[in-house]
Formats: sequence, C-alpha cells, structure tokens
Amino acid sequence: MLDQILKDRQVQAILITDPYNMRHVSGFRGGEGALYISGTQTVLITDSRYTEAAAKESSFTVLQESNQHKREEILKECIEKEQVQGDFALGYEDQSMLCCDFAKLTKALPVQCWVPLESSINDLRQVKTQEEIQYLKMAEEIGDRAFARLLPLLKPGMTELEAAAELEYFMKQEGAEDLSFNTIVASGLNSSMPHAIPGTKKFEKGDFITFDFGCKYKGYCSDMTRTVVLGKASDKQKEIYNVVLKAQLAGLDALKAGKSGASVDKVARDIIADAGYGEYFGHGLGHSVGLFIHENPRLSPSDDTILKENMIETVEPGIYVPGLGGVRIEDMVVVTKEGHINLAHSPKELIELPVE
Repeated sequence: MLDQILKDRQVQAILITDPYNMRHVSGFRGGEGALYISGTQTVLITDSRYTEAAAKESSFTVLQESNQHKREEILKECIEKEQVQGDFALGYEDQSMLCCDFAKLTKALPVQCWVPLESSINDLRQVKTQEEIQYLKMAEEIGDRAFARLLPLLKPGMTELEAAAELEYFMKQEGAEDLSFNTIVASGLNSSMPHAIPGTKKFEKGDFITFDFGCKYKGYCSDMTRTVVLGKASDKQKEIYNVVLKAQLAGLDALKAGKSGASVDKVARDIIADAGYGEYFGHGLGHSVGLFIHENPRLSPSDDTILKENMIETVEPGIYVPGLGGVRIEDMVVVTKEGHINLAHSPKELIELPVE
C-alpha cells in the first residue's frame, strides 16, 4: 500500500511523523521520531530513549538522532543515498506536521517538490485486520468488566471525580495499559454537556449520570457510554432515555458495509428529531476507533464515506437539554457485510440504581 502511495503521489520517498501512523506502519510504539520510506529504504529515526525498543519492535533500520546528529541531517543522508536524477519529491503529512517543523525541514533538506499526503497514510488504518479487531474487542471487554464493578459503588454523596477515579482504577486492574481519553462522568445538570469534565459535584438522588470511558489494550482503544439514574427515574427522564435508546438501536440496525456514514447518521437523527429533540442532538452519530480514539470515517451528516467490512464505528446518539440533563448511549462495533458485530456488552436498558 505504501508502494502504491509512492506511485500515486509521484514521490521518491515518504516522511511519516504522526505517532499513530508510525506505529501502524513500522510497529514502533514510542511515538517520538520519524519514518523515511522509499523504494530502497525503510528508516526509523528516534533518540536514545527509544532506540533499543525500536530495534525490537520494528524491522526498519533504526538510526539514532541527537544534538550532534540531528533528524534533518539523517534525512538528508537518506535522500542523498537515493541518487535521484532531477528534482527530488518528498511526500509529507501535511495534516499533522507543525508549521515550524515543516519550515525547518524545507530549509535543511535537498527537496525540490514537497507533496502533501493529505489523509492517505491515515486512510491505511481505516479497515482493521483480524488482529487489530481482537485487540479492540479485548479493550472493550475490559471496559465492560470495569463498569460492572463500578455500578454497585455509586451512591448519593459520591463525587464525579471519585467515580471517574474508581472506574479508571478498575480498568487498570482488568488489564488496561492506558486510558483511551480522559474519562467523562457527568451528573445531574452537568449531564447536558456532552464532554463535561468531572468535578466535585456530588451525586444526588434522581440524577442522570453519564459515563463515557475507554481504555487501551495493545495500543488499541475502546469507547463506550452508558447513562444511569440514581434512584427512580422521572417520566421525563424515561421519555428522553427511551428516545435515545430507540435511535441507537435503529442506528445499529442501519449500519453495514456499503452504507454511507451520512445515511446511517440520518436514521438515528430523524428519530430524535421526530420526537421533538432534534435541536438537542448536535454531534455526529459516531466515529471510527483504532490506535487513536477519533478516527475516520465518521457517522455524521457531512461524511459520505462508504463503509467497508472490518471498519470500526461507534454508534452514540444523545439528547442534551440544558437545565434538565442529558443521555448518551454508545457501543463500538465492527462493520460487516450483513450488519455489525457489537463489541460492547454492558446493558442498555435504563438502569435505576437503588438508593437507600
């Protein structure tokens, strides 16, 4: 696939600096450095903190950068080895490289044509291998187990921060190597903010509590959201929850290879709009997940990408009403020819936690 990118972009070499793409292409997990890839060379440049690990994790030639032998000098040496007649064209990751780094490289390297690679390297990560799917499945299962352990501990007086800490601790105990993102715990009126930051607010009887969390296994992320009620739910809370659940299940049913992200999004979005809550669902229905938590393609009104077998997508509709609260329900699934395989197994029916 990289050879094809070299041909399609008409470049002699590719420079990869995005840490997730570096790992996907080379196997190197350190995230610090760069990859130089041409028809004759596969070079991994990193510093002394990572060279030993890089040599174990990757089949690339590992070259050590330092203050005495800087990255630009190593890249220049690689380019000079190519012995290209005429202009040298180098593909680079324009969507992730900092302007200051680009300016430094353009000044130092004997490159006449800098060719933006746009999303072509990222796109290599869209369709997952069976090994990648297994890692994603394991990460989601860790989240399921951790959430099941957390539920019995939830009670009035517990703070959002305390609940987040317990959930993260349980994920680590269950085998997570890291978090996919900062855990979201939003209770009561805070639950109307889709990406609320956990704080010192204490849980109260009657609160909606939304948990959006994930962890990493072998570098691959999980992502799941569940919303519960502390005590008995009001009629309004039940109404909102059931609309979101109906939309989520319909979105899952609509998902399969050959559909566009926009068409799947519309199915769930129309249900929420028809129930009178359209203005309270502002984000996309979902996104892909892999080495990074938010990948492409997306399930959103603006993404017409046609879904393929073994892509990963989240399905996470929500309703967020300021002054009342919010609900989001999210599963992470594998796209198949017939539909999907759901990697999340935590219950989705409304959970009303007993309060003494």
